Amino acid sequence: MKEPNSLPPDRFERQQDLVPRQRLAEDKITVIGVGAIGRQVALQLAAIGARQLQLVDFDTVDHTNITTQGYATDDVGRRKVDATADAIQHFDPLISVDSICDRYRAALETGDILFCCVDSISARCSIWRSVGPRCRFWGDGRMLAETMRVLTVADQQGREHYPTTLFAQTEAQSGSCTSRSTIYTANLAAGLMVHQLARWLRGQAVDADISLNLLAMELAVSN
Repeated sequence: MKEPNSLPPDRFERQQDLVPRQRLAEDKITVIGVGAIGRQVALQLAAIGARQLQLVDFDTVDHTNITTQGYATDDVGRRKVDATADAIQHFDPLISVDSICDRYRAALETGDILFCCVDSISARCSIWRSVGPRCRFWGDGRMLAETMRVLTVADQQGREHYPTTLFAQTEAQSGSCTSRSTIYTANLAAGLMVHQLARWLRGQAVDADISLNLLAMELAVSN
């Protein structure tokens, strides 16, 4: 039985040496795109202690998103930002979630920490030109089937490297629409992105460019 004056258990106790709780709580974090990778990023941020989250996505949940993005059957037809916000507040109802059901627009006031989880290179280019120069941490996750790429900008070296990855949309890798996405690839990509944020919050160097091919079990890291 709980003692009358005892403190509630600290859910962050087992990660306190890995994730600076106060630094994470201070910043608003923007996640643009809450599809396969973005939804997992948002949920992981909520779990580790983010207190202010801004979700931006214009789409609604489709039945295929249950398998590939982790949405519930009851979410089908709902706005993705609303369904994700509800899932976040299951972790902690005190987390502030700003849900914006729209495409990213330059006039939007975003957080200093931003995760870009959109589908197209052209959208990334537009968002980067608009908000990249003013955000302190930028994470970009890309995937096709069982291949993922995670790009991080948190220093001058990253700012110089990232634009070189914004190739023309016509050069983007194509694949069958039946093999573009799996939730386990999305979870791994999201985990790598959130890990880079944790490193940055600890004052450690981040990896500017990570590529992982699960099928071939090939990992390439560029600092």
